[in-house]
Amino acid sequence: MLNKTIMMGGVVALALTLSTGAQAAVSAQEAAKLGDTLTAFGAPKAGNGVEAGSPLAIPAWRGFPASDKPSAYTRPGQHHPDPFPNDKVLLTINNDNKAEYAERLPLGVKALMETYPETFHINVYQSRRTTSAPDWVYDNTKKNASSAQLGDSGVSGAFGGIPFPILHGNNEEQARQAIWNHILRWRGQYVVRRASEVAVQRNGRYTLVTSQQEVYFRYYNPELSEAQLDNIIFYFISETLAPARLAGGAVLVHETLDQQKLARQAWGYNEGTRRVQRSPNVAYDQPISAADGLRTADDTDMYNGALDRYDWRLVHDEPVEMFIPYNNYRLDSPDLEYSDILLPGHVNPDHTRWELHRVWVVDATLKSGQRHIYERRTFYIDADSWQVAVADQYDRRGEMWRVSLAHIKNFYEVPTQWTAMDVFHDLRSRRYHVQQLTNEASHNLIFDRAYPGDSHFSPAGLRRRGN
Repeated sequence: MLNKTIMMGGVVALALTLSTGAQAAVSAQEAAKLGDTLTAFGAPKAGNGVEAGSPLAIPAWRGFPASDKPSAYTRPGQHHPDPFPNDKVLLTINNDNKAEYAERLPLGVKALMETYPETFHINVYQSRRTTSAPDWVYDNTKKNASSAQLGDSGVSGAFGGIPFPILHGNNEEQARQAIWNHILRWRGQYVVRRASEVAVQRNGRYTLVTSQQEVYFRYYNPELSEAQLDNIIFYFISETLAPARLAGGAVLVHETLDQQKLARQAWGYNEGTRRVQRSPNVAYDQPISAADGLRTADDTDMYNGALDRYDWRLVHDEPVEMFIPYNNYRLDSPDLEYSDILLPGHVNPDHTRWELHRVWVVDATLKSGQRHIYERRTFYIDADSWQVAVADQYDRRGEMWRVSLAHIKNFYEVPTQWTAMDVFHDLRSRRYHVQQLTNEASHNLIFDRAYPGDSHFSPAGLRRRGN
């Protein structure tokens, strides 16, 4: 439909586009602000005017200049040396003083302070706006701003960049655009990672589950185009390596752009039977086994999948200033052991870094007649990167139940903004789940390996891995 509307042009094209339920893109004049008064991803480029040195200062955006890359980083997959090792804690916020900073704290973070008043706090450092991406991603983002359209269940007219760097339309449309920006944000092209995840029990005990993961972001392959995506935005494989009772099992996912048109495709490989079988329910609130029930399928990456079960609302008309996890190089340092990080109730707060950043706040409320264990969710989205940094989840009684934290950092060798670690807290059971533990692993994410081809991410390819 998109190609037809482009060729026909003018009023007729607009009428055809709107008849499909798609919401029109911004004007060329608005898009021209990208890279000028706005960053290439659509955030205000200027700082907030507070004097440098204050924990409440947000500087002008500068990305991640090559000069900031530590000389100690010498090989792909190396754990990242902290580019800001001399930064000091400017402010510590805990349960005793949280009221002074209430407007700048996500509700879930305040709930964590109240749940663990003696141990949970956040250490605030100077804000460093390190979000950066290759120039071709910026160029595609600017093109998308003038062509991307929001449909009832997907996005069209976008490829290889943030689809909606400038939010527009009514409130509900802007909220969904913000979530699509998170889902389709830049994270590299072909990525390999060996990492562990744990479900930490109330007494602090845990068992590592280690896996080898590969993801190929087709949406960001510059050799393809929107028309060639065929509704598939990425392929994902995760093969369990340990413990022995789980080793050899694997899952394959083909992630679809429009999941109402074609649901997410998933297959599982069972080492015991040596069979590949379809997995029809890897979506929505399906519990993830390795997470001991602490993470749902759509909790992964803070949010993923279809948007159809919720009504969406943008809480503020513009991004607001909030403390969120950022530049968390220390948290995945190889100098730390997992026992240094994993404490009863939450990860060790003295190894985490928080900064003040501009954040879009999006609310999702379960639609009447729909089913999900979360009645309501609130997402705090970093305006610079479109990464969800914090997510609050509420139960059917409207009470805060779970809080998810994405400990953001810049993978400066790419460059891309992603997370050092994702943590999913259950306030009721006082347990939590951690993904992407790599401190004791031989390497971090590897972005430079040659793509093995689409057949690698097929059910037949999954079967061959077990032979």
